[in-house]
Amino acid sequence: MIVEYRLEGKVGVCLLLTLLTAVAFLAGCKGSHASSSSESEGREVPMNYAENLTITEFPDFTEVTVRNPWDTVKTLQTYILVKRDSVVPENLPEGTLVKVPVTNALVYSTVHNSLITELGAMEAIGGICNAKYVNGEELKKRLAVGKIVDCGVSMSPDLEKIIKLRPQVIMLSPFENNDKYAKVGELGIPIIECADYMETSALGRAEWVRFYGMLLGKEDVAEKMFADTESNYLKLKEMATGLAIKPKVIIDQRYGQVWNVPGGISTMGRLIEDAGGINPFASYKQSGSVPLAPEKVLAEAHDADIWFVRYNQEKDKSMKELASDAPVNSQFKAYKDGRVYGCNTRYVDFYEETPFHPDRLLEDMISAMHPELSNFSMHHYYHLMQ
Repeated sequence: MIVEYRLEGKVGVCLLLTLLTAVAFLAGCKGSHASSSSESEGREVPMNYAENLTITEFPDFTEVTVRNPWDTVKTLQTYILVKRDSVVPENLPEGTLVKVPVTNALVYSTVHNSLITELGAMEAIGGICNAKYVNGEELKKRLAVGKIVDCGVSMSPDLEKIIKLRPQVIMLSPFENNDKYAKVGELGIPIIECADYMETSALGRAEWVRFYGMLLGKEDVAEKMFADTESNYLKLKEMATGLAIKPKVIIDQRYGQVWNVPGGISTMGRLIEDAGGINPFASYKQSGSVPLAPEKVLAEAHDADIWFVRYNQEKDKSMKELASDAPVNSQFKAYKDGRVYGCNTRYVDFYEETPFHPDRLLEDMISAMHPELSNFSMHHYYHLMQ
């Protein structure tokens, strides 16, 4: 069945949404309930660090299961990857059918836009959300000339533009109680739930690149990228683990009324430990950030030796400015000793780069925490001056 896209204002969009929902004409349909093992056994791809991702390869398709990170006994999504130029096999297991390689994707986050670009699949980005946060120069050029469609903000994307774009998939970072992403979830377009950020280790998140490589037909590039990252990370970790001095480390500062500190089993918390440091908030057994009152942070970590601060502003922050940001800031030992390091995300690609290259962030942290190891350089941070 062929459906032609014709938009006649908001009424046309509503009618088309209804039609899309009714016929589910896009590739995000469900497979049959037949067992995938009825014809052959699959080979599970070993995942060494990612806890929320399972990949099983069969002769005619690949099954990818994303575990629900908020309820780990449940499945968030199951994807059935089938080669784009092949006939869709019969008796597929239940799941969301995705033809690969994807050549026209709507990508919500700058993190994944940057990763896709690095994998050499930039032309597969057909649309993006949150365009004002895009840092890549080539992506900006493609946006400017209309090769990439600006589909608005991720919390309320422009449905009319999405329908006109006709993306093969929508790549977005899921959140708890998402209610199937409101109207976007009714379009019949496969939603790739990029739950990599919910992993509890830096290498666990970085390993998701192997899945994204399969989606984009860049398996070899993705495998090499992860292998290099893993090798570098483990070498750095081994070196830092053997150091006698373990400084206490704090991250960022108060924003609004709270200070978000890294939980004990969070990616950042484990990075601190892997860099040969101590996370003063390790007793909070959470996989994400823990919101605390600034006074509480001061009480528990006033003797922190090192302080890493991320921020976004036109000019680099100084020690004097940091002290003026909040009354508690100048009371930390790290501030008094002048061991504060800043990262200005206005022009440093911290959020775009570190999720899939955590070895570079680990090197930054080791360099600041263990200055006796002079052969390390900083990738994202600089030493704050007065």
